[in-house]
Amino acid sequence: MSIPDGLDNGNCDFFSINYSMENVMPSHLELEIQSLQEDQGGVCLVVVDLLASWAIEVAARRHVPVAGFWPAMLATYKLIEAIPDLIRHGYISEFGIPQNERNKCSLPGQPSLTTRHLPWLIGNPSSQKQRFEFWLRILERSRNLKWLLVNSFVEENYDNRSDSVQRLSDRPRIFRVGPLTSHTKLAKTPTFWDEDRSCLDWLDQQKKSSVVYVSFGSWVGPIGEEKVTELALGLENTESPFIWVLGSAWRDGLPDGFLDRVRDIGKIVSWAPQKEVLQHSAVGCYLTHCGWNSTVEAIQCGKRLLCYPVAGDQFVNCTYIVDVWGIGAKMNGIRKIDVEEGVKRVMTGKGSEEMEENVMKLKGRLNGEEGCLRAVSNLTDFLDHVKKSTVVDSPNKFMLSL
Repeated sequence: MSIPDGLDNGNCDFFSINYSMENVMPSHLELEIQSLQEDQGGVCLVVVDLLASWAIEVAARRHVPVAGFWPAMLATYKLIEAIPDLIRHGYISEFGIPQNERNKCSLPGQPSLTTRHLPWLIGNPSSQKQRFEFWLRILERSRNLKWLLVNSFVEENYDNRSDSVQRLSDRPRIFRVGPLTSHTKLAKTPTFWDEDRSCLDWLDQQKKSSVVYVSFGSWVGPIGEEKVTELALGLENTESPFIWVLGSAWRDGLPDGFLDRVRDIGKIVSWAPQKEVLQHSAVGCYLTHCGWNSTVEAIQCGKRLLCYPVAGDQFVNCTYIVDVWGIGAKMNGIRKIDVEEGVKRVMTGKGSEEMEENVMKLKGRLNGEEGCLRAVSNLTDFLDHVKKSTVVDSPNKFMLSL
């Protein structure tokens, strides 16, 4: 089911979406749940993406149990969960502002994270404060959840226990049920955009492991036209074949004559069938913003990563890609020289063979039977907990996922 969001098609930035979630969408969801309760047997459970934490309060008003869902890796949830400790130890102020750039977050067992990894540090101070308040609301609303499903596998080196359930003090009971993207060729990731499948035919004409795949997902906007220009010049200088996912609205940033100069080696599309592109043998590396789903898909397809994180959990994901798993490298910036050097480093430079070995090992762990069985077992355990903790008095009761 869908509910109105009150947004204009051309006005979908973080702040307008946040306003809609807090002021427009709750009443519509409450009416939907009320209708199910009155007419169709009721609702036994609501599963809420924590980024839509407003729905937790809606379910509570309708007296329906809630399970949380975290769409990223467990490490990023731990970082948000640690906000009170970061304030108490003086790493950040009560408004989320770093107090010392040299400080380490020092989360138990995590790789070395600095305050620069915090997901709300985007834009000017006012923007950062509003984003910090967004995460504080998530933290506060999720405190009383019984269960939390996490789109994560046993990726953190500090936790190799085989038990399916973790208990973090009085926090929700955590079930790792990821990765939720399938590695099979038949599986397609749902998308709101039309895919340009001509890039697959183009890939068929390229040499094995020669192509650089470039995509920043829906985050092209924060990169800006100047960085699009630098990225274009850097790709041109590598002289490597590339596929670049770049919407038409951002092509004004392309240098004059660029499309003509790279006609023989470059392919620019508005949107690509990403899973199929990454599975193609011609693709050698993926220049990415390090979004979690993109990261997982790249690992499942055995592709090395060149990282340019932009916002949110991408900085933490990048740290794991580079420092923990050793399956990619981070660009120092997005100037043309950074792009040129980064591509060469990941494709043919010193350490590229080790990255290849590491990503193939991690691919085996994600795609192997053991990892799949563990995720299924965790999901089964979650359902068993739900059945024991809730009363399902009608076979017509619904489980809602938001």
